[in-house]
Amino acid sequence: MGFWGVLVPGLLVIALCCSCSSWVLRVEADAALPACDFPAIYNFGDSNSDTGGISAAFDPIPPPYGSAFFHKPAGRDCDGRLIVDFIAEKLKLPYLSAYLNSLGTNYRHGANFATGGSTIRRQNETIFEYGISPFSLDMQIVQYKQFKQRTAELYSQATEFSEKSKLPVQKDFAKALYTFDIGQNDLSVGFRKLNSDQLKAALPDIVNQLASAVQNIYQYGGRSFWIHNTGPIGCLPVHFFYNHNPPPGYLDDHGCVKFYNDMAVELNRQLKERVVKLRQELPEAAITYVDVYAAKFALIGSYKSEGFVDPFKVCCGYHENYDHIWCGNIGSVNGTKVFGGSCKDPATSISWDGVHYSEATNHWVANRILNGSLSDPPTPITQACHRR
Repeated sequence: MGFWGVLVPGLLVIALCCSCSSWVLRVEADAALPACDFPAIYNFGDSNSDTGGISAAFDPIPPPYGSAFFHKPAGRDCDGRLIVDFIAEKLKLPYLSAYLNSLGTNYRHGANFATGGSTIRRQNETIFEYGISPFSLDMQIVQYKQFKQRTAELYSQATEFSEKSKLPVQKDFAKALYTFDIGQNDLSVGFRKLNSDQLKAALPDIVNQLASAVQNIYQYGGRSFWIHNTGPIGCLPVHFFYNHNPPPGYLDDHGCVKFYNDMAVELNRQLKERVVKLRQELPEAAITYVDVYAAKFALIGSYKSEGFVDPFKVCCGYHENYDHIWCGNIGSVNGTKVFGGSCKDPATSISWDGVHYSEATNHWVANRILNGSLSDPPTPITQACHRR
């Protein structure tokens, strides 16, 4: 095994050559910088990070969702934990309660405003048409502002420790980590409603509205931001449910829909540039851009060596030929009732239900992004409060 290292201000970046057949990038945290003492996480996003919001607002997510870790549905579009759950574990914080969930919640260490189907831009359609959430990013920011104001009032009025212990301490809002994982559904809507030129023209507005959300949080005291880019949407198995024979040039070298991934790459390029400008506009903010796309795309390209099965094979649900019964649902195939159940070993699956990743995938990706090796600047999440 060979290696080389380069110094980045505050960090040592090391690339390990494993028999020189593959490179593994590792970031050594700066020992001179203290670990950030994040008292809370406030998350904004879609189903990739929703821990119960859409399930509380509409129909609850059914079994076998949640079966791998929680052993019951836990409001997540996954068999277990999401990346945001692994972020909480890494920061030694509890899993986030959904803001929309009124039962059994605890907001002392943060809240989750993400909902499955959320977009950055408002969409003029209902969730019952195409699954798009009414809680777009701007509404999530409105909810956050209300949350901050109302919890301050409730905390000051509370007389019992049991009441106060479930509410945030106001000084913690400035010290919290603000995470964003949203944008995939904006592309999905674009693929459905817009031609390629129209979608390309919409990308700057999508990026600017996400930037506006960050600016809003900053104005309300937030200082540490961890922003995920969007993943390789063209690699989701759902795109092949009714397209079994794609034309030449439709797929990339990994077997993903090339145009879809090209749009994701372009969105991410513009987002990264906008984050650079945000750092100039928000002089006290520490903003980390996280290349989730690179991690997920790398796994799809090397799934065998990582111990996973075909990334286009769906673990949960019944998907044979043109018969499709979604995960947790009951349907009819040739007059026979069929349940969309789980595969035998979800831990080897990349795709859980055709749209969302398995817990095993989320864990794999989290292990590769939380150390800062795929971030700009290359900052481990434990040091994401330090402006670089």
